[in-house]
Amino acid sequence: MSQQEFDYDVVVIGSGPAGQKAAVQAAKAGQRVAIIERDSLFGGACVHQGTIPSKTLRENALRVKNMGQNVALVDFELSEDREMATLVDRLDDVLKAHDGFMREQIDRNQVERIHGRASFVNNHTLDINYVGGETKQISSHKMIIATGSYLRHPDNIPIDHEHILDSDSILSMLYLPSSLTVLGGGVIASEYASIFQALGVKVTMVDRYPTPLGFLDSDMTVRFVREFEAMGGTWLGNQKVQKVHWDGVSEVITECEGGTVVRSQKLLCAAGRVANVKELQLQNAGLMLNERGLISVDEQLCIVVGNIYAAGDVIGPPSLASVSMEQGRRASCNALGVNIGDSSQLIPAGIYGVPELSSVGLTEQQARDQYGDVIVGKADFSEVARGQISGNTGGMLKIVSDPQGDAILGVMIVGEASTEVVHIGHMAMLCHAKVDIFIESTFNFPTLAETYRIAALEIIAKRPK
Repeated sequence: MSQQEFDYDVVVIGSGPAGQKAAVQAAKAGQRVAIIERDSLFGGACVHQGTIPSKTLRENALRVKNMGQNVALVDFELSEDREMATLVDRLDDVLKAHDGFMREQIDRNQVERIHGRASFVNNHTLDINYVGGETKQISSHKMIIATGSYLRHPDNIPIDHEHILDSDSILSMLYLPSSLTVLGGGVIASEYASIFQALGVKVTMVDRYPTPLGFLDSDMTVRFVREFEAMGGTWLGNQKVQKVHWDGVSEVITECEGGTVVRSQKLLCAAGRVANVKELQLQNAGLMLNERGLISVDEQLCIVVGNIYAAGDVIGPPSLASVSMEQGRRASCNALGVNIGDSSQLIPAGIYGVPELSSVGLTEQQARDQYGDVIVGKADFSEVARGQISGNTGGMLKIVSDPQGDAILGVMIVGEASTEVVHIGHMAMLCHAKVDIFIESTFNFPTLAETYRIAALEIIAKRPK
């Protein structure tokens, strides 16, 4: 069958961050494109149930935290019966605006929107079950799977969405709890734990690993835990949860191996996510999941079946919206033979905890594994005037360079505005600039960006003579 005999050139399954960018990229390349979404809203569960709601709550958490730090200006304290709805104000407006923008972008690029459930008939054909009950088959030359993920519910955690919640139901609480146990140490767990702690909730994080966010540079995770505990939070690592139950009166009880017991008013289970592929009938396309329950792809984001690509949560960590967007774009480019350049693998990661964490490139340990005795430069936010003015003194910027102190291998930042400041390092790395660029550049004063110069000066001072 020739390409022209297919109904579409490219069909994208899923309209989340990866799917939406994949569809738009393919359309901009002049392809006949369709995007399939089973839900009524475009954007995927990540956006509508996770990213936007949690960031809306985070903005108000930062306001509460800042007001608490400025008691000389205002005497402020959240009431114990504060309704959750007041802490996620304007959420509906934001979601509707985002949904409208997504639809407009899809329509502007002449991508056909299909509202229904997709399943494979073979590697070029899909069955579509429309919402109204109608069924239809469509064919496509290229397929891109971007169906995202859904929450994993461990068997020993009896989630009831009232006392024991998951990250989809956590914001459905009527009132802000006085205490909260968070199970997990990943992105979602770390974001919600630090956000609620900033709101004055007594939060305890419990996880089987020694530190949260283990995929990040160790200096970043140490700073995050330090700031979390400085706000009053408790981190309990190396803990294996045996049992969780509601006592029927007022507390959720978490029992761990070794005898550790944690009591709280509410509990959030953030035990990771599972690839959302159970309805796709992957076997009909000659596909199967790997041992981690994910879709395996090569460096081109292509699956073993050559015309099918995948992007976003279905292929695994880091499962961040920004990364998924770029993976979706790259999947389309690779499927269509569009050159994406040498630096396409360089994608910054942003985690919206309190404080923020962001990085691009290699961690220090990864750099040492590849290059040996690398040179590191660090700068605390407390060293620049902007950090002191804003009270953002717990933050840090770190640059990892090659053994000669020339090439920038990685940039890691902890602290408010880190997800913005990281892009300076990202652009320098994309341009293959040397560490010296941060010395030669003029930064506004006072800014957090000045920490680049401080860290770069430390690297230059350590260069081999």
